[in-house]
Amino acid sequence: MLIAHKITLDPNNMQATYLARAAGTARFAYNWALSEWQRQYAAHQADPSQPRPSQLSSRRQLKAIKRTRFSWMIEVTKNAPQMAARRFTPGSSWATPSRIFLLTARVIPRFARKARTIALV
Repeated sequence: MLIAHKITLDPNNMQATYLARAAGTARFAYNWALSEWQRQYAAHQADPSQPRPSQLSSRRQLKAIKRTRFSWMIEVTKNAPQMAARRFTPGSSWATPSRIFLLTARVIPRFARKARTIALV
């Protein structure tokens, strides 16, 4: 016999707005990290003396500029952009066992999009 707990979120209006902001911030951080990685990788390919892009460097860059260029990121928890930037790492740390199949298929990470789903209640 399988026993499971079903948990649903029932946020009020303010909480729903906050969750939407956090999701938008995470999506923006992921897309920013992807574009920054692509830019740094192209620079490294053109000039091998340039450092290779890494997850740590992109997170440090985002942390350094988010208060000046993206001040709206401060309105949500710091984990939203941080974890999104960590999730995108096409380098060696990206090759976790669960993602090995992506590397063998040579799938390149794509930009995240806002997708709306209809919840069946």
